[in-house]
Amino acid sequence: MVKENCGVVGIFSNGDTNVIPMVLDALRALQHRGQEAWGLAIPNRAPLKRIGLVSASSNEFKKITEEYASHSAIGHVRYSTVGKSDLENAQPLKVKDLCVAHNGTISNVEELSNLVGGCTFTPQNASDTLVAAQRLVSLITEKGKLGSALSILKNEMVGSYCFTFLSDADAVYAARDPKGFRPMVLGYKEQDSVNIVASESSALSAIGAKLVRDVRPGELIKLSAAGLETEMFSEEKKRAHCSFEFTYFAQPSSKMEGTNIYLARKRIGQFLAKKYPLKDADAVIPVPDSARPAALGYAQELGIPFDEGLLKDRYSKKGPLRSFIEPHQADRIEINRWIIPIQEIIEGKHVIVVDDSLVRGTSSRAIIKALRKGGARKITLVITYPPIKFPCFAGIDFPSQEELATYTDGKDYSDEQIIEKVRNDIGADFLGYNDPENLARAIGIPVDSMCFTCTTGNYSSLGIKPIFKTLTQLEDSK
Repeated sequence: MVKENCGVVGIFSNGDTNVIPMVLDALRALQHRGQEAWGLAIPNRAPLKRIGLVSASSNEFKKITEEYASHSAIGHVRYSTVGKSDLENAQPLKVKDLCVAHNGTISNVEELSNLVGGCTFTPQNASDTLVAAQRLVSLITEKGKLGSALSILKNEMVGSYCFTFLSDADAVYAARDPKGFRPMVLGYKEQDSVNIVASESSALSAIGAKLVRDVRPGELIKLSAAGLETEMFSEEKKRAHCSFEFTYFAQPSSKMEGTNIYLARKRIGQFLAKKYPLKDADAVIPVPDSARPAALGYAQELGIPFDEGLLKDRYSKKGPLRSFIEPHQADRIEINRWIIPIQEIIEGKHVIVVDDSLVRGTSSRAIIKALRKGGARKITLVITYPPIKFPCFAGIDFPSQEELATYTDGKDYSDEQIIEKVRNDIGADFLGYNDPENLARAIGIPVDSMCFTCTTGNYSSLGIKPIFKTLTQLEDSK
């Protein structure tokens, strides 16, 4: 089964403006959420889909803008948590008269697929988006309205989801799951009478639109010639905002749940410095790029010089990309190979390296090895995110415990022993992790309104009893 965490956008102009250039700009602003494939859809046509980065298709933009001219459209950038990058799995998908783009992961997709009759796919060769879309269309046929269909589907479907929909009847819809796992915002551009929904506010800024508000968890928004309409398909009050969005996934300029991501990350660094006040270091350096605000906050809090001891080679084929969201280990290694130490900054020094997370250990090992080679005297690594010990079933790529740096192969380790194991494996002199309470305080959201399942192993927010699969089992299920 193909599962994905991605970025979505939906735009409707009441002024008959061709919104396709805006969709393309918005998708480029969401490229950090998915760099494997992208696509867009307009009413009464098959979706356009392309492999690779949005910018890699820039030579087609003029042609696409003309051929797909429309005052309404949805778009999608893809990051697969499982599955091959191909056009078949790229989005949006079209089911009858409804195009669908999805950000998140449906955990009970095999069960859901049993509710869908007359389909030509199997759970092994379909995506969770397709299964959910098929079921949704069948419910719309039965109930007559999208809101009514979603109110039933949300009880059948387990997982995280932000959907954008586009109907052949010329309406754009957006829906966010009742717990708010994945982010979604609403914006407005007065100049073109344009309403926009997107995964992040960075997409709004890219087209000159203003942020109106977050889409509420459990809310369905409709954009059409009648204007903006909204209804709640769920009234659940419990929230489970993904904590990983705030430390790594989201774009620093974005605003989520009333919090600017850059400032949140800077505060996380300040709070992390209070937890680990290591004042004997010569310099604080970030792992580029998402850890930069946290490293700056850490350095300022302790009065230690901040410096750029590591740089990404943005002219290499893989260097500019984000290693974490690459689906294959070889690609992650290739990206990290192009993180280059500046010897003059680190030689003979005790450096505190700040990173946003430590998942598989691939990046950390490569970076520490490079710092040693560059002459660093002592390497302290502090991580803005707590230890990741369990797979994520809500849309982030932690599919198997085996590939996690914290994996103990069933051995009964204490938290301290796990940290020491990871420290030894990656070659650091000292390793310090954040904790959920400290992270939540820095972000400014109550810890019980955030999802830390990958740290705690408590899957109650998803309402599931997880079945942990080995890497071999996951490979066999593709």
